[in-house]
Amino acid sequence: MSSIDEPVSDGPGHNKIEDHMQIHPLITDSKTLAQFCARIAKSPYIAVDTEFMRENSYWPDLCLVQVADGNEAAAIDPKAPGLDLSPLLDLLVDNEDVLKVFHAGGQDLEIIYNLTGKTPHPLFDTQIAAMALGLGEQIGYGNLVDAWLGVQLDKGARFTDWGRRPLDKRQIDYAIGDVTYLIQIFPKMLEELKRTGRGDWLDQEMERISDPANYVNEPEEAWKRVRIASRKADVLGRLKALAAWREIEAQDKNLPRGRIVKDETLADIASHPPRTQDDLGKVRGLSATWKTNDIGARLMAALGSHKPLDKDEMPERDPKRPGLGKDGALVADLLKLLLKIRSRDINVAARLIARSDDIDALAAGVREDLPILQGWRYEQFGRDAVDLVEGRLAFTVKGGRLKMTRTE
Repeated sequence: MSSIDEPVSDGPGHNKIEDHMQIHPLITDSKTLAQFCARIAKSPYIAVDTEFMRENSYWPDLCLVQVADGNEAAAIDPKAPGLDLSPLLDLLVDNEDVLKVFHAGGQDLEIIYNLTGKTPHPLFDTQIAAMALGLGEQIGYGNLVDAWLGVQLDKGARFTDWGRRPLDKRQIDYAIGDVTYLIQIFPKMLEELKRTGRGDWLDQEMERISDPANYVNEPEEAWKRVRIASRKADVLGRLKALAAWREIEAQDKNLPRGRIVKDETLADIASHPPRTQDDLGKVRGLSATWKTNDIGARLMAALGSHKPLDKDEMPERDPKRPGLGKDGALVADLLKLLLKIRSRDINVAARLIARSDDIDALAAGVREDLPILQGWRYEQFGRDAVDLVEGRLAFTVKGGRLKMTRTE
């Protein structure tokens, strides 16, 4: 591991580790991929990244997978005719001995889940780790590489068309760099997490993002993503039926949801339902052809099958500030100020310590099942937050700096 503990840069864009790391040509055949996966499966950790396109589709179109350990790296072309991805997917989701390192890996995990029904485990996300090390809430990959390796990345291929074939050398080199730098950064971050005693802080977050339930697109749950002013059970029941119908249409046609029907149009139909299919021709946001075509008929069938939303499904009146009156809202604001102070003092991104809805719940009197009242979050923030709410802690200004003080 000593070869990657001290990476050296010869200037912007130069990756010194590649001088002794084997960089393979683009892998396009099953035998080469199987042999590559068998070798890196012996490593304690690997870096993983993907390139994909999803602007014109419901399902992300996987165009490239990049993988590296400390000795070798390769880009794999999932679009290569006849390529069997099984050895790679098995390594990612079934091999518990190899840690998988991603940066901001949410969409990568979604793609892998869509292919396998599983998510990589165990895993490590360097963007989340950066939050624990005081590098901001959503540090980009380029800034991460600059911060840890002093290398400025060439971003020229960032917005390339990854679905086009053949891929040129610049595209492949750019993509490979995403994992050759990541494999250098990970052990450095790990050492810093150990030095600061913050490694355990990340366990809960890593388990959360690796939960397969995060990546399931259930049509029956799709209505919760659509904004609508009404809280009437019959309106929300129609919205639920319509959103589920749209989700199935989008999945079947592999088109973005908005290409089927936009959110605002869906909400308008739920609030003011057409009496007949012919009335769809008058709905703003729909083509006049919907009054006679098959998709219009399916929309009307979905409307006809709806049931008013059950009581236990009804959303909170304001889920972000549950039960908060004017005074409660002010308490929540004070808690958020306390969070800023604690975040500054311990040099950890505020978002990692506490989420806004948890703070609002605490201000509203909730004390059960809040992450901020458990584990390291309680030690670093939750205890003081409860004391502030219950009058045992107050704000003070000393030497022009905002601090906390215990009350009598």
